[in-house]
Amino acid sequence: MNNQRPVVVSFSGHDPCGGAGIQADIEVISSHYCHAASIITCLTEQDTRNAAEIVPQNPDNIIRQAKMLLHDLPVHAFKIGLIGHIDTVQVIYDIVRRHPLIPVILDPILAAGGGTDLANDDLIDSMQKLLLPLTTVLTPNCQEARRLTGVENVNVCGERLLEYGCEYILVTGADEATESVTNYLFHHNHRDNYTWSRLPSSYHGSGCTLAASIAALFAHGVPPLQAISDAQEYTWNSLRSAYKTGAGQLNPNRFFWRDE
Repeated sequence: MNNQRPVVVSFSGHDPCGGAGIQADIEVISSHYCHAASIITCLTEQDTRNAAEIVPQNPDNIIRQAKMLLHDLPVHAFKIGLIGHIDTVQVIYDIVRRHPLIPVILDPILAAGGGTDLANDDLIDSMQKLLLPLTTVLTPNCQEARRLTGVENVNVCGERLLEYGCEYILVTGADEATESVTNYLFHHNHRDNYTWSRLPSSYHGSGCTLAASIAALFAHGVPPLQAISDAQEYTWNSLRSAYKTGAGQLNPNRFFWRDE
């Protein structure tokens, strides 16, 4: 067996209930036979129903962790999730911009599954100016795409996000009131649609699962369009096999292939 695994670095928050954030990223990255390295951006008070509070980590600590990690490990992809504070945006920007050859997968988490707002206008503005121009694949849901752009139409959202500098934007539609789920991929003046059967429940950490899967596939050298397509299939199967842990949303089974 090959004992080398591509390294994916995840910047995200700690979810005490284990369904989203750093824990979700580690599960997904490991499920894709990559090595997960992690830098926690914030602590959270949350469960499977909602998030109540964010406690940002010290920016200097994040910088020191990243400096040591990147000096030692050959990183193949960055995955960015919950940021939590405008100072953390600046820190991640300073780290990522020094490594322009490493692809960046950004899941712009702006609200919790239960509706709690996780990003104010200043944080969103900083993301627009600093992180979006460095982003290889952006994975907002429809509501996040609307908040990032200030426009309602999803097609206009996609075009506007391309103008910020993202290479690929995958706008996911699970939160829309539609019979099936349609995801929209915008790239290089093209739009591709992906339609998936709507599953019956709601899920904790589905966005983390999708973005981390894309990052892991990029780390393996999978071409972008194939990685984005394969990650959606992986995520759908994780949700289809989800299991209940608490009183709220179901937990994706990110190792569903073992059960099969």
